[in-house]
Amino acid sequence: MDGCQTHEIPAPDVKDHVMSEIHLGCPPNYSKPFVSHFTFSLPPDVEYNGSKYVYREITELKQQQEVSVDDDGDLALPRRNKRSIDKLVMAIQHNITSSIPNVGLQVWRAELVLSDFVLHKMFTSSEFDGIVAVELGAGTGLVGMLLARVAKTVFLTDHGVDILYNCASNVRLNSAMLPSKTSVYVRELDWKASWPPTQGNPDSCHSYAWNLSELEELEKASLLVAADVIYSDDLTDALFSTLKRLMSHGKNKVLYLALEKRYNFSLDDLDVVANGYSCFRSYVKDESDYAELNEVQSGSFVGTRIDVTKIPQFGNKYERGQDIELWRIIYVRDKETI
Repeated sequence: MDGCQTHEIPAPDVKDHVMSEIHLGCPPNYSKPFVSHFTFSLPPDVEYNGSKYVYREITELKQQQEVSVDDDGDLALPRRNKRSIDKLVMAIQHNITSSIPNVGLQVWRAELVLSDFVLHKMFTSSEFDGIVAVELGAGTGLVGMLLARVAKTVFLTDHGVDILYNCASNVRLNSAMLPSKTSVYVRELDWKASWPPTQGNPDSCHSYAWNLSELEELEKASLLVAADVIYSDDLTDALFSTLKRLMSHGKNKVLYLALEKRYNFSLDDLDVVANGYSCFRSYVKDESDYAELNEVQSGSFVGTRIDVTKIPQFGNKYERGQDIELWRIIYVRDKETI
């Protein structure tokens, strides 16, 4: 288990705090970390076989074989396999409010949209089966733990001992639904620190440091995911610096990033603007602006905006709103990788 057993997340001081709109089932004015249960509905024709999601194959002959009558001559309907499930419930410990540096203690709207997208990919393709994945700014770890249902290795990364401890607590809360063959690591990744990430002794109190074998596994990652990490320009700068380091080495990687455009009144612009979003877009070239990727300069990030309205909503009891965007982003290393 990750984290010092004596560590506790302090109750938040609500001064200068922000609040997410996602606080499922939490009593009003609750000031301590709270465990909410997020339910994700599975499509009726999909089942989980212990390592991946597959479609149930029900042929006409099989249906005929399953239909029978009881001793009284009444129709006996076939019962669903007890191992099949039609929903997935995740227990997530989170705060209701937090300071800006600790927003990773909360659950945010784009995190749930990205969860829906990840589940949609898992239900409809084998793209994520057996991969190494990294969640950046993992916060509560919800998205990464969903990926762990089919991935080989998942790194849940964030910065700050309170956030990392809470994330590790969520891994423990959901350990029963995580496949035993999947490796899930909670690791510190400070976007503003030097590269590679700090190595340390995993048995020490600061158990979120990397070891050499994990850093080697990190090179094999093919998938990066991030949600609700675009809100501060200096952190956005640091994020793309880290992305460049991650995506320019090892296996080719794709990033799926979900964000919420947040608007504020700007005295400089004398208008309501989304400056955080503008900073994000300054780093990402829109793929639709180019006829061929060969036209894109090496060392550039190229993104495609995904239509969120076409992603089924598996997560219950939340509203997506109108300001959520989801991007698929690649990094152009050199012309040979295009």
